[in-house]
Amino acid sequence: MMESKIEKNIQSILTPLDIEINGSRPWDIQIHNTGFYERVLSGGSLALGESYMDGWWDCEALDQFFKKILDARVDKKIRTNSILFLWVLLKAKIINAQTRSRAFIIGKRHYDIGNHLFSMMLDKGMNYACAFWKNAKTLDEAQEAKLDLVCRKIGLKPGMKVLDIGCGWGSFAKYAAEKYGAKVYGITVSQEQVEFANKFCQGLDVKVELKDYRALKGQFDRIVSIGMFEHVGSKNYRTFLKVVHQCLKSDGLFLLHAIAGNSSVDSTDPWINKYIFPNSMLPSAKQITSAFEGLFVLEDWHSFGQYYDRTLMAWHNNFTKNWTRLKEAYDERFYRMWTYYLLLCAGSFRSRRNQLWQIVFSKKGIKGNCAYREQFSV
Repeated sequence: MMESKIEKNIQSILTPLDIEINGSRPWDIQIHNTGFYERVLSGGSLALGESYMDGWWDCEALDQFFKKILDARVDKKIRTNSILFLWVLLKAKIINAQTRSRAFIIGKRHYDIGNHLFSMMLDKGMNYACAFWKNAKTLDEAQEAKLDLVCRKIGLKPGMKVLDIGCGWGSFAKYAAEKYGAKVYGITVSQEQVEFANKFCQGLDVKVELKDYRALKGQFDRIVSIGMFEHVGSKNYRTFLKVVHQCLKSDGLFLLHAIAGNSSVDSTDPWINKYIFPNSMLPSAKQITSAFEGLFVLEDWHSFGQYYDRTLMAWHNNFTKNWTRLKEAYDERFYRMWTYYLLLCAGSFRSRRNQLWQIVFSKKGIKGNCAYREQFSV
C-alpha cells in the first residue's frame, strides 16, 4: 500500500512533464524494482543515478528524459533527506575540497581510468571539451574548429610561448605547435595524460608535466585553460586567476574555456561528485567576474553551450558503438554509469541548465582596436 502511494506521488510529478511510468515512448521510464520510488524520494539525484546503475529502472532516451526533468526544475522541487542535504551544504561551506593535496584526486579517479576508453569515445585529437559545430559536420571537424577558434581568439603567432593549464591529452598543444608554430608548456593532474600527451606531441616544441596550477612559475605570451576551471572550486577562483595574472606577460591574452551554471554554488550534484567528477564545481558569471576584478580587462565573452549537447551525443554514440571493444576492461555497471553521465549532461545543456563560455582577458586592455573579434578574425 505504501509503495502504491509513493508511486502515485512520483507519477503526479512526472505527468505534467509528459513522462509516464512504464510508458511506450523513448523518454518514458521503465521500472524493474518497486523499491525505486521510496529510494529516489529519500535519496534524490544520488539515488536516481545509483538505482539506474543497479538496473532498477531504464529509459530508452535518457537525454530526453533529463531534458524534461530539468526544464521543469523538478530537482529543485523534490525534498530529499534533509540531514544529508544540510551536511552537504555545510561541508561545502567549511571545507576546501580543491586544495593542493587534493588536486590530483580527479586525475586518478576520472582521467586515469583508461586512455583506451577515451580514445574510443573522443575525436582523433583526443579533445575532452565542447566542440565548435558552427560549420562542422563531424566531431573531428568540430573539435579542430574549436582549437582554431581558440588560437585565433588569442592572436597566436609563431614563436609565442603558450601555457596550457589543464592540457588533457595534448590536443590544443599539438594543434597550436603544428598549425601556429607555438611553443607550448602544458600541465595536468593526470599521470596517464602526461604520458600520452608527450608521445602525442613528440617532435614538436611541446612539454607536458604533472603539476598543480598553484606551482606554476615563468612568463608566457598566451595562456589557455580549456575544460579545467570546473575543478578549481569557488574557494580558489581568485587564487587561480592570480596565478594566471602572474604568469601572463603584460601584453598577453588569457582564454578561459569552461562549463558554467546559472547560479552561484559551492558544491556539485551528489551523483556527479561521487561517480564522475569528484570535487568539481561549476562557476557562475558572478563568481567569475568577482574573481577577476582588479586583475584583468574583459575582452570577449562567448557562449555556445548548446554545442555541448551535440558534442556529448557524439561521445555517447562513439562509446556505445565501441562498447564491444571496451567491455573486457569495464563491467556492465560501468556501462550504465557512463551512459547515465553522458546523457544526463546532454540533457542539462539542452535545457540550458549548464552553459559553456569562452572568455578572453587581457591585463591592460587591447589597444588600437575596439572590435576584438574583428581584430582576431573570429
